[in-house]
Amino acid sequence: MMQDPKAFYTEQKAKFEAELKIQRRKLNQSSFLRLVVFLSIAFSIYLLFGQWAYVVMTSAVGMAIFLFLVFRHSDLVYKSNKLKALIQCNQLELDVLNGDLSKLPTGEEFLDASHEFSYDIDLFGNASFFQYINRSTTKEGKNELAALLASNDISTIAKRQEAIQELAQKANWRQHFSAIALLIKVETTSKSITSWLQEYKSFIPKPMRILPMIFSGISIAIITLVSLGILPFLTALIWLFVGLGITVKFLKSINQLSINTNKAKDTFQQYGHLLQRIEEETYSSELLKEKQRNIHSNVQKASTLVKGFSKRIDALDNRNNILVGIFLNGFLLWDISKSYQIEIWIQKHSQKVAQWFEVVTFFDAYNSLGNFAFNHPQFTYPTIETSAKEVIKARQLGHPLLRAANRVDNDFLIGNSEFYIVTGANMAGKSTFLRTVSLGIVMSNVGLPICAKQAVYSPIKLITSMRTTDSLAEGASYFFSELQRLKMIVDKIENDTYFIILDEILKGTNSHDKAMGSKKIVQKLASQNAAGIIATHDLSLCELEKEIDQVKNYFFDAEIINDELFFGYLLKKGICSNMNASFLLKKMKIVE
Repeated sequence: MMQDPKAFYTEQKAKFEAELKIQRRKLNQSSFLRLVVFLSIAFSIYLLFGQWAYVVMTSAVGMAIFLFLVFRHSDLVYKSNKLKALIQCNQLELDVLNGDLSKLPTGEEFLDASHEFSYDIDLFGNASFFQYINRSTTKEGKNELAALLASNDISTIAKRQEAIQELAQKANWRQHFSAIALLIKVETTSKSITSWLQEYKSFIPKPMRILPMIFSGISIAIITLVSLGILPFLTALIWLFVGLGITVKFLKSINQLSINTNKAKDTFQQYGHLLQRIEEETYSSELLKEKQRNIHSNVQKASTLVKGFSKRIDALDNRNNILVGIFLNGFLLWDISKSYQIEIWIQKHSQKVAQWFEVVTFFDAYNSLGNFAFNHPQFTYPTIETSAKEVIKARQLGHPLLRAANRVDNDFLIGNSEFYIVTGANMAGKSTFLRTVSLGIVMSNVGLPICAKQAVYSPIKLITSMRTTDSLAEGASYFFSELQRLKMIVDKIENDTYFIILDEILKGTNSHDKAMGSKKIVQKLASQNAAGIIATHDLSLCELEKEIDQVKNYFFDAEIINDELFFGYLLKKGICSNMNASFLLKKMKIVE
C-alpha cells in the first residue's frame, strides 16, 4: 500500500513539535536545577567557611554534580536542535509538495550550455529538476547529485534502482540523516581536508615522541617535592620555563597544525555523526551494502575513528586558553604530546579518510533520490531491457514537475532506430513533450522512477539541441553556435549510441536553407540508425516519412472553436494541419 507523502510529513511534523515542547520543558528544568546546585555550593561554602575539610569535600561533590548537569544540558540542547531540524525537514517537504521551491538552492552553478543535454532540458537553474529534487546537506553531496544527473551513465541502472527503492522506504532514517547534517555548519570541504591529510608531513622527530611522557613524570615529581617543601618553589618555576622553551622550538609547526585541524574540526564532527548513522543501519540492496562495507574496519568503526580524531583536535585546542596553555606546556609538553597523537592518527588513517568521506557523500546524494521516489509513489521504475527493440515504451508518460491536475500524459513508443518528426501549432506542447521524453531518459538512467504508469526502457545516452545561444564574447553567431552543436552530435553518434532530441534546428537561416539543411540532418541521422525526435514547424520535413523507413510523423493538434483556440496536448500519428500564428496575431489585435 502506497503511503501518502503529505500525510506522512504532516504527522512527522506534529510528532516532532510535540517532542520539542517536552524537550523545552526539560531544558528549563535543567537550567533551573543547575542554578539551584550552583547556589547550594556557594551557600554551603558560606556556612562551612573555616572548616576547610568540609568546604573541599562539599565543593568537590557539588562541582561533580554541576559538571554532570552541564553535560546533560548540552545533550538536551543537541536533542532540541535536532528536533528543530527534523521539523524544518518536514515543513520543507510540505512546501515543495505545495509547489514552493523558494527554500531550495537552484543549482545555477552547474549550468553549462555546452553539456550534452542539461542546459536544454532545464536540469539546473531556477525551477529546474535539480532544484526540485535536491535535499543534499553537504556541499559534496550536492556536487555528487549534480554529477549523477548529468552523467549520461547507462551502466548498473538496476543496482541504482534497487538502492533508491530501499532508501525511499527508509523515510525516518533519511530525515534523521539530514537533520544531523544540518546541525553542524561546515565551511571547509572534505576534498581540501583529504588533500591536506594525504600530503601531511610529520614535524616531530622520533626521539621527541616519548619526551612528553618522561617530562610529565619528572614534572609530577618536582611539583610533589615542592609541595612537600623538599625542593624550593624556584625549582618548579625553572622547570616550567624549560618546558616552555622546548615547546617554543616547535611552536611554528604546532601553530600551523592547529590552524589546519581547526578547519577540519567541524567537518570531522559532522561526518563522524553521519558515518555512525550509516553504520548502524541494515541494508538489503547490493549498492548500499557495498558502500557500507567501505567504512567497516576490522578493528574499529570509521565513525569511532573519526570521533577519536575530533577528540584529539579538541585536546590540542586547549592551548588556546593562555593560562592553561602555559602550565600544560610548561609541565606536560602538552602541544608536542597532542600534536604527536594527531600525527599518529594521520599516519594510520589518512589514506582511508577519502573513502569514508566518499561514502557519506554518496548517501547524502542518494538521500535526495530516495526522497524523490518517496514523494512520488504513483511514479514507476522502468523495466530495464538492454536488448529491447524499443528505446522507450511508456504508458501515460508525463513531465515530472507538472502538477497531475494540469498535466496531459501521452503513451509513447519509439524503436531503437526510429526517428520521429513532430509538428504542431505554437504552444501546442511540442517543446514540453521533448523535455518530458528527455527527463524520462535522464531519470531512467539515474535509476529514478519516472512519471508514467508503466514503462520498458532500453538504456541509451541522451544528446540534445534545443536551446542554442549565441556568444558575443567568443564572436560566435547564433547560427554558427547551432552548427557547432549539430557537429558535436554527428561526431558523438559515430562512436556511441545516443537518443537525439532536436527542437526547430537551423533557425538562424532563411526558410529554403533551413528546409534543405534540416532534411539533410535527418537523413544523416537516419542513415546511422540513430533514434530520436525532431520538433519542427516545417511541414516539408514530413515528406521524409515516404523516403526513409525509420522516419515517422507525429503531431500535436490545436483547434479553433467559437473563435477560441484549444490545445489537446495529445501526441497523434500524422502531420499537423492547423497552425495558429495568424489566428493569434488577429486575436491579439496585432494585425487586422
